[in-house]
Amino acid sequence: MTPLAHLALQLNAPDTIEHPAAVPVHWHKRVLTLAFPIVLANLTQPILGAVDTAVAGHLDGPQYIGGVALGGLVFSFVFWSFGFLRMGTTGLVAQAFGADDSLALRASVLRAMLLALFIGMAVLALQVPIIRYALAALGGSAAVQSTASAYCHARIWAAPFALGNYVVLGMLLGCQRVRLALVTQVFINVVNIVAVLLFVYRFGWGISGIGAATAAADFCGFALGLAILWGLRPHGLPALALRTLLDARAMKRLVALNRDIFIRTLCLLGSYGWFAHMGARQGDAILAANAVLLNFQTFMAFGLDGFAHAAEALVGAATGARDRHAFRQAVKVTMLWSAIGAAGFSLVYWLAGEWIIGQLTDQRDVRAAALRFLPWAVVMPLASVISFQLDGVFIGATRTRELMVSTAVSLGIFLFAAWLLNGWFGNHGLWLALAILMIARAVTLLVQLPAIERRSCVD
Repeated sequence: MTPLAHLALQLNAPDTIEHPAAVPVHWHKRVLTLAFPIVLANLTQPILGAVDTAVAGHLDGPQYIGGVALGGLVFSFVFWSFGFLRMGTTGLVAQAFGADDSLALRASVLRAMLLALFIGMAVLALQVPIIRYALAALGGSAAVQSTASAYCHARIWAAPFALGNYVVLGMLLGCQRVRLALVTQVFINVVNIVAVLLFVYRFGWGISGIGAATAAADFCGFALGLAILWGLRPHGLPALALRTLLDARAMKRLVALNRDIFIRTLCLLGSYGWFAHMGARQGDAILAANAVLLNFQTFMAFGLDGFAHAAEALVGAATGARDRHAFRQAVKVTMLWSAIGAAGFSLVYWLAGEWIIGQLTDQRDVRAAALRFLPWAVVMPLASVISFQLDGVFIGATRTRELMVSTAVSLGIFLFAAWLLNGWFGNHGLWLALAILMIARAVTLLVQLPAIERRSCVD
């Protein structure tokens, strides 16, 4: 019995219907079997942001909701900048899974985990300048800056655990263990919700309690993730030698993948950071309204990313097996269901957008501003869907250089559009520039897709 067969027998069988090398199954069923648990897992993540926004939105003054918005953006830079720990792990593990190479799978996870813990400790060591300069760059009033600083200094202590959770999630997605991924994400979010209510309303910690609750949830999630990885470990493998773990060729590939995804993520975060900065220049009410509406974008992004993650796992497995037919089917079917999902989000936001805004804040001026710009929240799922899905395809194929170049070009287009359109149309122009960013990403990735398919199934 192969090591991967041992893995399949532990903690129940894999969540996919069958291994990529087996007889093909109905692709729609296969994609949905993978995607729906990931969609549910992902949709639990923006609940954190929504709960934080709702708690802050019911404190006395718009500076609290603005502080959570800016603090959350800081951690988008601090943590999501290292999102390659999740994405790179998924791509490498999926390809090892598709090639039935359990040795490479184990080594990939351990390399990524060591890197995550090292980066997390570095973030802790540099926390003071990171928070100070990040908040200064984002701007906002003195009151917003003060509340954001309190939030950041409470949350940053979970840095090693938050980054370690990326590796755990990447491994589970790469091995197509999506139900376990759902369990871990639900657990983290339940802990966070309970902790934020306890810390803010029972202990009276205010904005610091919101940050501390997220830190506590990350720590508990990491403990659960380690337990799951230990339970999934393949048996019968030889001991992992240090020279294998630090193999020069594997490390070079890991560094190249991580570098490309890191730059790609920085470009995306830079665009959202500039979006927040331009909104902050228009006053606290507009900043807070944009933060409320970005929760719509975040819910949609995490939901559609479920299909992108399915594409990562299936495209990665097809690449590892050098199966061009499987590659094409993974792209087509995940794209179809992602488009259906985007249309569903737009419909919900159109019908229930006003009610959702009302649940997120009771600040009258913030509600009025958010309602004025609500149509952009309705449009954004349709503008974003192709770029989100192709991210998953390129990551699964580990063609990260092309992904990085595409995002850098799109960032340049966005910055020019934001400068031009914000001057002409105010905050409406800023939202239009964000839509242009997503469309530019889709176009620049689509033109490269045929070449990626050829290289992934031949190289």
